Amino acid sequence: MRNHDVILGADLGPDPGDDVLLGLASAEARVVVTIDTDFGDLVFRRGLDHAGLVRLPDVRVQVRIALMAEVLDRHSDDLAARAIITVRGGRIRVTRS
Repeated sequence: MRNHDVILGADLGPDPGDDVLLGLASAEARVVVTIDTDFGDLVFRRGLDHAGLVRLPDVRVQVRIALMAEVLDRHSDDLAARAIITVRGGRIRVTRS
């Protein structure tokens, strides 16, 4: 609805692993949106490259779409600058890498 080019990880076939998905997204300049906290570990602890990351680890499925709309409306410049955005407890935290 917002003209974003989206690829679902499941559409890529069998799960190649988070590090491979992050690498593919980085190579194609795509932001990863995930409920999985492992992607933060890959970026912060292992130093893997990324093109932006939105983490929604404890966001109920019913509110994810509305929160993503808010993140895109308020933080698209941050994501373009490869920020890591974490939504937890109703708060949005932006970390520049």
